[in-house]
Amino acid sequence: MAYSSSWSSALIKISPYTFSAIGIAIAIGVSVLGAAWGIYITGSSLIGAAIKAPRITSKNLISVIFCEAVAIYGVIVAIILQTKLESVPSSQIYAPESLRAGYAIFASGIIVGFANLVCGLCVGIIGSSCALSDAQNSSLFVKILVIEIFGSALGLFGVIVGIIMSAQATWPAKSV
Repeated sequence: MAYSSSWSSALIKISPYTFSAIGIAIAIGVSVLGAAWGIYITGSSLIGAAIKAPRITSKNLISVIFCEAVAIYGVIVAIILQTKLESVPSSQIYAPESLRAGYAIFASGIIVGFANLVCGLCVGIIGSSCALSDAQNSSLFVKILVIEIFGSALGLFGVIVGIIMSAQATWPAKSV
């Protein structure tokens, strides 16, 4: 009996449920990492700038809220992906339709997770700049906040693409 040692044969032997679970974990885990990193960047600058201008603390908390929204995007998509999982008979677990569903959920999780990681960093850096510039000149707050909203839209784009990708996840019908 000959055994193939290629990457493709190794990947096909991994259960589609494993790929699905990894995709769901990446969607939520990396999104939360992006949110935490953004909050860290924004929060440290906000606290430092608030020493010079205490008036900025309340209105610049919007940057922290934008970062937290990134984590919520990951949770929402993870819930959506979890609902896509269906049980299939063991005879059909490696059927092409099962593999496609597992890979679609995996790809969706990767897209959402890393889009939200970049979005969290983007919002965190812009929020940091917003706090520092607002401490110097309060007329800049709204102008930089608009840029921060555009940065936050990156996470929404990732969520939309992830939902579109997860629509490809259809498991084989159960035979009665």
